[in-house]
Formats: sequence, structure tokens, C-alpha cells
Amino acid sequence: MALSAKLQMRQSQALVMTPQLMQSIKLLQLSHLELERFVDEEIERNPLLERIDPQSDASTDQQQKEAEPASGDWSEAPAGWTAESIAGTLDSSLENVFPDDPGQAASLAPDLSAQWKSAPSRSVGADGSAFDFESIAAAKLTLRDHVGEQIVFAFSEPAARLIAQELADDLDDAGYFRGDVGEIAGRLGTDAAEVARILAVCQGFDPPGLFARDLAECLRLQLRQRDRLDPAMAALVANLELLARRDFQALKKLCGVDEEDLLDMMGEIRALDPRPGLAFAGGTADAVVADVEVKPANDGSWTVELNGDTLPRVLVDQLYFNQVSGRTRDPNEKEFLADCLQSANWLTRSLDQRARTILKVASEIVRQQDAFLLHGIRHLRPLNLRNVAEAIGMHESTVSRVTSNKYMLTPRGVFELRFFFTASIAASDSGEAHSSEAVRDRIRVMIEQEQPGNVLSDDAIVEALQKGGVDIARRTVAKYREGMNIASSVQRRREKRAMAVAAR
Repeated sequence: MALSAKLQMRQSQALVMTPQLMQSIKLLQLSHLELERFVDEEIERNPLLERIDPQSDASTDQQQKEAEPASGDWSEAPAGWTAESIAGTLDSSLENVFPDDPGQAASLAPDLSAQWKSAPSRSVGADGSAFDFESIAAAKLTLRDHVGEQIVFAFSEPAARLIAQELADDLDDAGYFRGDVGEIAGRLGTDAAEVARILAVCQGFDPPGLFARDLAECLRLQLRQRDRLDPAMAALVANLELLARRDFQALKKLCGVDEEDLLDMMGEIRALDPRPGLAFAGGTADAVVADVEVKPANDGSWTVELNGDTLPRVLVDQLYFNQVSGRTRDPNEKEFLADCLQSANWLTRSLDQRARTILKVASEIVRQQDAFLLHGIRHLRPLNLRNVAEAIGMHESTVSRVTSNKYMLTPRGVFELRFFFTASIAASDSGEAHSSEAVRDRIRVMIEQEQPGNVLSDDAIVEALQKGGVDIARRTVAKYREGMNIASSVQRRREKRAMAVAAR
């Protein structure tokens, strides 16, 4: 059989991931801060893109209108005004301010003093804008600066100060020493005992507890500073694991004290600061900005709107494109301008499609979780991505990207869109399924309301939930309880008994 080459034509459909399509998919999962950075980068690369901020434009126009009357021009002076008359007017005004007559100067002094006191403490910046000196806040003292000031007074030898600075460099934000004494000694060419001695001196710095290597040492340093590190307290600090497990019987034997003394010692431990360095933390938490706002409508429904502050306003400068493209004759420049125009148009369409998709998904979530918005978390329905995707006619992956890093402002607070997607727990009476978040809330409330003499075990919680129509296993209750950082029934019973005794 002979082999031969031949040409064939075939038609087929395939989904090709173009760069523009990949950009649209990427924009869906970006938060508003990431989207702002992305748009800024595109504006820097593309000369046809322009950001529009109506608020800033309006304020700029208002400032210009207010500044026009004050910015006089000598050429627009009224008729009859000459340079001599203007100079004379200025001279006479200066004479009134600084008169030659001492008596007149004394009479003007109180008025000038009153004006000086009543004048606002403002100056003019380089750009002509008002500058308020009272708005200047001093820089917050950092942990490094606070320790550095104490090092200067604690050590007089340059070598000791150098070692202390090396030790301070290994402090974490909580004030704990995370370095190695031997490694620092080898790096500085000194004895490890000398580094340990300087570390002991640094452990006496303010606030007490700095330069500790673990929690127990941090508590010991603070107790020593309060002159409360007796043998019983040292034994208690050395057995923090038993204290975390609320094993009071073992602690009483190890410390050699009765129950009343043990409770007093625990009270002193609670008054200590386990992270003394956090008092100098200068970081600030950024406020969460909601992408979607939900408000009650007059007809009893809900109004879902996009937050305009999270939507970048970008326009394509078509006029600039027409001006530049009409003057250039270079084919490379024409191709560059065409690519910029295509990219700018695609970006604006992608941003518009992103906004429409977010609004569509958020509206469906609000429709599905109407009971939660009206009555609270107990009425949160089980929901998954597939339910929303089928309801709005989109792919499940698209809904997943839209709900990533997006927040919704509701009358009950700000929630991430992923919060409304919860697992389903079957009902014990063949009724409607329950949301896992609603079940978690029930467990938390039941534990908060339990009495010291009637602490609920996981089995008791399962039985109570089943009576309430929730079919749940014991291991699921334990998983939810541990996820909320709630101790076991044995530990809670010990703690509640101790608190009851301390309250007597």
C-alpha cells in the first residue's frame, strides 16, 4: 500500500483563551483594591485610557471658582489706578500697621494681639494650599525605638551596646526574643556567656516581659518585677499546660496550695500581659469596603446596588486618538495606537461586564437568603455555588470568581459573599435542611447559657439539636465546637466551678 500526502479542509469549534478573555476572567476575582492597582497599571501603559473621578473634578472646579476673585491681576485694575497710587496705598497701609507714634502703636497692640490669637494656625504649602500645623501628629513610638533608648542608658561600653542592638533586632512584634545566643556570639566574635549576661539585663527593660524566649519566661519576668515569683507561683508558671487544661487538682498538689490560693494565683496570671511588645505595634487595620449594598425597599423587598466607590471610572479618550492617528504616518505608530484603542475598549467593556456580573450574583444571593436578612442567622439557608449558577444561567466557576474577596453591606452588617454559601445539614423530621452556620450559632448559644452545675456534653448537645429538628452526629458537634475555640465539657466544668468559687 503506497503512502501519499494530500490536503483536507475541516471545520471545528474550539474555545480559545485569548489574552482579552483571560483578562476578563482575571478581573472577576480581583478585589476592589487589586482592581484599582490593575487599572492604574493599565492607565500608565495605555495613553488612551483616562480615569474619571466626578467628586475630585467638582471639588477642583469649585476651588478654581473660589480662587478667581482673590487672584487679582494688575492689568485688570480699575481705571485711574496707577503704579504710584497703588504704591501710596500700600505705604499708607503699612504706616497704619506700624505707626511712628508710640502711643498709637500701643493702642494698636491689643488689637493686633487679639487678631494674632484668633488667627487659625494655618500656613500655605508649596502648592498654595492651606496647611494646618495642628493636624500634624507625632510619629508613634515603635518597639525598636523604645528598646534603643533604654539600651543607651543601660550600657556604657560600645561593645555591650552592639550586642544589645543585635539582641533587639531579633525581637518579634510581641516582644519575644527569637534569636540564638550562640549564633549571635559567633557572629560578633564574643563569648556566649557575655551575650547571655546582656540578654539578662535587657530582660529588665520596660515594659516587663520583653526579651523573653517563651510564654513562661515572659510571665516569670513580670512576676519578678512585681515581687510575686514565690515557689508556688513558679510551679504554676512551669505547668501552664495543666492550667490550660483546667486540671486544678494536679496544680494544687504541685504548687502546695489550697483551692482559694490557687484561684488567687490564677487571677494574678490573668492580669499579666502575654505579649508586651504589641503595645508599640504601629499597624492599623484597614476598614472593609463593601462592594454591594443591600437596603430595604418601600414595597418590602430589597434594593441591591453596587458601591460606586469600588468601581473605577475609566473612559477611552477617542478625541486624543483621532488627533494623534491623523498626524502620524509611521505604520508602527499606527499599529501601536490601534492596539491601545482595542485594549482600552476591551478594558472598559470588561469592567462593565464585571459590574453587571457582581450585581447579578449578589441579587440572587439576596433572593435566596431573604429570611436571613429579615430574621437573623438562625434562618440562614444552606446554599452552594451550583444553586446560584443554575438560577442566573452562569457557570459555577464564574460564580466562584465573583464571590471571591467581595463583601456585601446589609442591615445586619458586612459579610463576605462566601459567608452565604454554607453546607447543608439534614433535618431529623424530614423537613427543610439546616445551614451549618445556623447550627453553629445554636451550639454556641447553648454553651453560653449552660449553668455550672449542668455543663452540656457533646452527646447532650446532639440530643438537644435532634429534638430541635437537626440530624447531626457527635463528631460534627465536636468539630464545630473546636472550630469556635470552645473547650470540652470537662474543661468548661472545671473553669465554671472555679469561677463560682472565686465569686463567693
